[in-house]
Amino acid sequence: MLIEQMPLTRQLEMVFRALKDELASLASGTIFVQIRNNLIGKFGVKHFPIGVMESSSPKEKQGLSEQHLHALRRMGLLSLQQKRWTHGELQLEFVLRNDDLQASVQCESNYNMNHLLT
Repeated sequence: MLIEQMPLTRQLEMVFRALKDELASLASGTIFVQIRNNLIGKFGVKHFPIGVMESSSPKEKQGLSEQHLHALRRMGLLSLQQKRWTHGELQLEFVLRNDDLQASVQCESNYNMNHLLT
């Protein structure tokens, strides 16, 4: 199947599968997903290691569990249902505090001036 034929929600599922191991070792950060023409291009994780070191005990296991990943993935999928643009970025910011996931979503639309002039 070509990526152009794949629904955006399925593409986001693939992103979370690709990032699963990295997220399992993180207690905070931002997952970013860049979207162009309703296709996911660049994606990744921005880490916030200093804030986590100050707020957690070194003996605590750090990183997102399967439940945390499921909650973040669901949040991302729900935010895709609200978007009304074809070019932009989705950001899922998260932090673990006492094994509780705190997260927020930010959606950003992008426009190109060239498309307005042609």
